[in-house]
Amino acid sequence: MTVAPWVSASTQPLPAIQAAAEEFVRAHLPDGSAKHFVTASDLDPRLRLHMCKVPLEAFAPHTNSFAARVTIGVRCPGDAPWTVYVPVAIETEVSVLVLRRALARRARVTLADVEPQVRRLPGTAANFITDTASLQGHRLRRALPAGSALTADTLAPDILVRRGQQVTLIAQSGGVEIRARGQALTEGAAHDRVRVQNVSSLKVVEGVVESDSVVRVGL
Repeated sequence: MTVAPWVSASTQPLPAIQAAAEEFVRAHLPDGSAKHFVTASDLDPRLRLHMCKVPLEAFAPHTNSFAARVTIGVRCPGDAPWTVYVPVAIETEVSVLVLRRALARRARVTLADVEPQVRRLPGTAANFITDTASLQGHRLRRALPAGSALTADTLAPDILVRRGQQVTLIAQSGGVEIRARGQALTEGAAHDRVRVQNVSSLKVVEGVVESDSVVRVGL
């Protein structure tokens, strides 16, 4: 790789390298209704590379998933090979749920608290909440001001079983269901694994939270 203040007909056009990087990213973004904006950074105009006689190859050298910024490699696999690394920015325009008013930590988010807004966000916006069904059974992990776009990490699932709580242990083998009384030793949300002590046998078992009163265990 060399640099020079001029280019010739035998020099690879830099926009073609940028376009190859952008096209690679677009091809690997998730399908859906969201609109993606992919922009390769400008390359040094002094960069002078031999014109590639075969199609350029683009690749992701460091990751298979794309954040707001990613580096894409573009190479010429021909007789005079070269490789350039191109920074690429990704933004996504998508309708997300936004708070109408400020809410305190541990507050439950209701339909009246949110409204959909189209926003242009960094990255693929995969972590943002787009439908109200995702709010069910969750509370805020921390206080948020009005206008905040909700993300998966701002919500915490409701704790259904708490330490010391009396629960029903259910185990099933074939067509036989066995029930026993238990006391939770740890707390958990739906589908979490918790430790429970069988009140009768005093044996400690581990099971999965099924509801606010049921823990299912394996035999």
